Amino acid sequence: MTTTQTRPATPTAERGDTTTARAQNLTLLVLLAGIFMTTLDIFIVNVAIPATQRDLHASPAAIQWIVAGYGLTVAAGVITAGRLGDMFGRRRMYALGMALFTAASAACGMAPTANVLIASRIVQGIGAALLSPQTLAIIGTAFEGAKRVRAFTAYALAMGLAAVFGQLIGGVLIDMNFSGLGWRSCFLINVPVGAVALTLVPRAVPESRAEVRTRLDVPGVALVSAALVATVLPLIQGQSQGWPLWTWLSFGAALVLFGVFGWYQGRLAAAKKAPLIDPALFRTKGFARGIVAQIVFWMGQGSFFLVFALYVQLGRGLDALHAGLIFTPIGVGYLLTSMVAQKVTERLGRQTAAVGTLLMAVSLLDLIVTLHLTGTHGSLLWTIPALVGDGAGMGLAIGPLAAGAMGRVAPHHTGAASGVVSTVMQVGGAVGVAVIGIVFYSVLGSSTTPAAYTHAFTAGLELLVGVAVAVTVLLQFDKD
Repeated sequence: MTTTQTRPATPTAERGDTTTARAQNLTLLVLLAGIFMTTLDIFIVNVAIPATQRDLHASPAAIQWIVAGYGLTVAAGVITAGRLGDMFGRRRMYALGMALFTAASAACGMAPTANVLIASRIVQGIGAALLSPQTLAIIGTAFEGAKRVRAFTAYALAMGLAAVFGQLIGGVLIDMNFSGLGWRSCFLINVPVGAVALTLVPRAVPESRAEVRTRLDVPGVALVSAALVATVLPLIQGQSQGWPLWTWLSFGAALVLFGVFGWYQGRLAAAKKAPLIDPALFRTKGFARGIVAQIVFWMGQGSFFLVFALYVQLGRGLDALHAGLIFTPIGVGYLLTSMVAQKVTERLGRQTAAVGTLLMAVSLLDLIVTLHLTGTHGSLLWTIPALVGDGAGMGLAIGPLAAGAMGRVAPHHTGAASGVVSTVMQVGGAVGVAVIGIVFYSVLGSSTTPAAYTHAFTAGLELLVGVAVAVTVLLQFDKD
């Protein structure tokens, strides 16, 4: 009779496991460096605007494009970039995006005129568009099981911290005025980080692509890019221009373009050709619902940071540094729950995100009550509990929302899926900023008193409570 014995793990096997873990940690670190920088540049530029305008003698229209050009380019490009990753290699596209973003950051920091800065911001957006969807796609292919959940949690942590601390980091850099660089340091800080990450990409990030090599759907690229520009451009400029006729014509054109794009993608799929976005992707269990939840959730994120910054700076008179500091409690709450989100997910599953959005709704209600009780001259320190709660809710929601949308996507669809997810985040943010801008400025009117800003901020918060509740309800349809 033959017996089979199970032998204990050898030191060599243990070293192999340790080496694999270290390699995956390095992979994740390099990926998170990219998503942190590209998210940071959405928010850090806000505190640099006054100094930038003075230094470059920039017009209000130029300033608007310095802020908006980046987001518009990212929104228009991420779906195509995700498909390029599927075709030519996700690591290759990630490295190309990182190189473009880093070089453009240097150009932004050295820009002699507003026009050069605008052009550099657009190139930054192209780099971010190439980089962003590859991050989610590589996480989806390089990690499995519990490790993938941890990777998505880390992804959410990096993105959230960049968003929450963006204004604080910008305020500190401007206040410290390294080598007299002032606002330029907000862009130049990306250069050394990007350079180091770029040198690590070849050995730290595994290459992956779709199994079947196909051609790029150029008509699809043109249609979806035009549709996204027609959607986001009027959202960016409509409020400041009083919603002229061209903005409504642009929205109408966007609906037509999206309709033609959907029809064309279905036609390509039926002919067994390679559409930019395979309609079968939306039949993946949980993906379509996850996308809807994502777009509604991100409607609330950028818009909250906007109205809160306006309130504390213009309504309460805080400078850039102190305004950034008041965002710190949000970051503290976010950091605390992001670190335990994985364990919570193991117990609550997909309802973890719903718990997070419900906590956000309760915390925003608490903030409304606090503002009512403290008035226009009460200490902002009273808002800390509500801000910590809001950040804690964000920490429980962002990672599970991303994992919920991407978790069941087939490997050959991950690039396109991550492009769709990144796009709805950008578009959702633009829609949210536009809608809350209408509410905020309608309530504010022509008044610039602290009381007027408090009323306008409160009106915005009431809308944001509704957004958080809406996401919570939407997530109840994804219990499988």
